Amino acid sequence: MHPRTRELLTYLDDQRAVLRAAFDRVPPAVCARRPSPESWSPAGIVEHLAIVETGLGGRFALLIAEARRKGLGPDPDVTPVVPTLNVKGIVGRVRRIQSAPTLAPTGLHARDAWAALEHAGIGIRDVLAGSDGLALGTISMPHPSLGELSLYQWFAFVAAHEGRHAAQIDEALASFGLSGSSERFPGTPRAT
Repeated sequence: MHPRTRELLTYLDDQRAVLRAAFDRVPPAVCARRPSPESWSPAGIVEHLAIVETGLGGRFALLIAEARRKGLGPDPDVTPVVPTLNVKGIVGRVRRIQSAPTLAPTGLHARDAWAALEHAGIGIRDVLAGSDGLALGTISMPHPSLGELSLYQWFAFVAAHEGRHAAQIDEALASFGLSGSSERFPGTPRAT
C-alpha cells in the first residue's frame, strides 16, 4: 500500500475513534437535545457528518474516475499529507463555520445517524483504497473555507472534520453539565 494511502486511512480511523468515543459519552436522554437554538444536537452532528461524507465520497469517486480516463498515473511522492493541512485550524472550535442548509441535519434518530455515518465512512475509505498509489495530489477542488485542496488533503479534511465535530459533541456535553473529553485538539494526528 502506498504510504500516503496508509497515512490517510490511519488518520480516518483515528478520528473516527475520537468521534465514536465522544458520541459514546452522550447519554441517550440528551442525544437529540440541542445545547442552544442555533446549535445541533449530538445526533444532529453525526447526521451532518453522514450527509457531508456521503456527498464527498461520490464527488471523490467521480473526480478520480475522470482523472483515470485522462491518464492519471502513479504517485512518486511519499511525503506525509496530513501536515500539509491546518488540522488545528479545522479541529479548533475558535472560529464558527456556517454549513450550507443542504448539509444540516434533518432529525435522524441517533442510531440511524450513526449507521448513516458508518455507511458513508466505508464509502470514503473504499474510494481511497481503490485509488491506492495514484497521484491524487494532482487532483483538486475548492473548499468553501479552506480554498483549493488536493484530493489527498480532502481525505485528510474528512478525518479532521470528524475531530472538529467530536469537540463540538464535548462542548454540547459541557453545556448540559456533563463532562466531555479533556483533550483540547482531538484531531491532531498521531506520529506514524
